[in-house]
Amino acid sequence: MPALTADRESFAEADAEAATARGGDTRLSTRGSNQGGLRQYNERVVLQAVRLHGAMPGADLARLTGLTAQTVSLISKRLLDEGYLVKGAPVRGKVGQPSVPLSLNPQGAYAVGIKVGRRQMDTLLVDFTGAVQARWSWNYDFPDPDELLAEIGRRLAGIRRKLGPGARERVCGVGIAAPLALGGWQSLLGVAPELAARWAGLDLREAVAQRCEWPVLAMKDTAAACVAELVAGRGRSLHSFLYVFVDTFIGGGLVIDSHLRTGATGNAGAVGSMPLGPAGSGPQGAAGQLLSVASLNTLQQAWAAAALAPALGEQSLQAPWRSVTEAWLAQAAPALAHAIQSAACLLDLDGVIIDGVFDRALLAALMRATEAAMRAHSWEGVTLPPLFEGAVGADAGALGGALLPLHANFAPDRELFLKELTA
Repeated sequence: MPALTADRESFAEADAEAATARGGDTRLSTRGSNQGGLRQYNERVVLQAVRLHGAMPGADLARLTGLTAQTVSLISKRLLDEGYLVKGAPVRGKVGQPSVPLSLNPQGAYAVGIKVGRRQMDTLLVDFTGAVQARWSWNYDFPDPDELLAEIGRRLAGIRRKLGPGARERVCGVGIAAPLALGGWQSLLGVAPELAARWAGLDLREAVAQRCEWPVLAMKDTAAACVAELVAGRGRSLHSFLYVFVDTFIGGGLVIDSHLRTGATGNAGAVGSMPLGPAGSGPQGAAGQLLSVASLNTLQQAWAAAALAPALGEQSLQAPWRSVTEAWLAQAAPALAHAIQSAACLLDLDGVIIDGVFDRALLAALMRATEAAMRAHSWEGVTLPPLFEGAVGADAGALGGALLPLHANFAPDRELFLKELTA
């Protein structure tokens, strides 16, 4: 597969020029440069413009990117020859030659996203447009490292067979989305200490890379889910937002100035670890954490304690699950509202996006309960941020993982969410 790559100097030069042209604005841009030596950067700018705005003729691409018509024509020809763009049907206007819209070729490239959770592993194969072409899930009580790596190996081999000799050469990489501390919180999960300890010294990215012919990138699972929302969901319309994702454990991500911020250790936006009160206010003198009351694991344990099987779909809001679910909402929503207010006091947010692995009906119920709990707080001196439902859903972690190699190979903005991968 032809690689669209550029060296650090070219990216730094182009990013600086683009930021200057925008008055210092460092948000994702589709503006290119007509200076020499930036061919590969401009190729990425053209691809990103088509990705963000849809099919368009070369004249519109030139206006949108700030590149000359000649530059766009040369770039488009290369991208058509390399299989990244395809021509649409000519559109005839009132005068002149018909325009030919250019769009992304779905078969131009592929990426694999693997989300390793505490209860389930999800694998996605996505095409160049980011559309999901195949999906696999594997459930477990808690993953054994050897068994999980063997399953990943089988999934990757299955993807190679599915794609065939030609298409497999266009796989640009594999993105792993997994918790930074997969073996943590043993008591809440009921995991044997010896099994949890086996994750402590494992470099999951390296272990997968040894079993894979394609480049492998890695990111914290909730940060990867945030990436999916930032690139393919409601995050595209918000400048700065806190992202909350309800999974086995609740977690999140933080976007400031349209860029994912991971922090020095990768834990920025880790709302699940936020304390619910001062030290000494909880059992054994420690304050409880948000994940201890607002996680899906807590709700599932409550169902089990009531001798109920895990609810499927909208069952969680129907009898006999409803009363247990409402009791969970009565605890989870105020705790989540407390975490959101704490974040809003430190960050000037355009909004908070909440999503999760559960069905949309339960998400809507959590949104309503959290909004009500937020209104019960005093917001004097700080602005109450609006809440938004996430648009991606249960696939967010795996989709975010798949977007890592797609972005690394084809997007112009190196710092959108890959800063920690180049450190």
